[in-house]
Amino acid sequence: MERIRNQYPVGTRIRLHSMADPDAVPSGMTGTVKYVDDMGQIGMQWDNGRSLALIPGVDSFSRIDAPQRAKGGDAR
Repeated sequence: MERIRNQYPVGTRIRLHSMADPDAVPSGMTGTVKYVDDMGQIGMQWDNGRSLALIPGVDSFSRIDAPQRAKGGDAR
């Protein structure tokens, strides 16, 4: 669980590719990690308002890394 928590800390943005659940959120949906439980499931708040958890190794998803900020400060 610790590896999953380190890889997907609270606030991480995720894009879903596919979910093995009969009531899955749509492929391509994005959301935010809310927690990782003791079973290693990733609790999500999806951008469509749903809150269905991801199961690593079963569901297909990827982390959305924030864009890098340009170095050099303010460009006035």
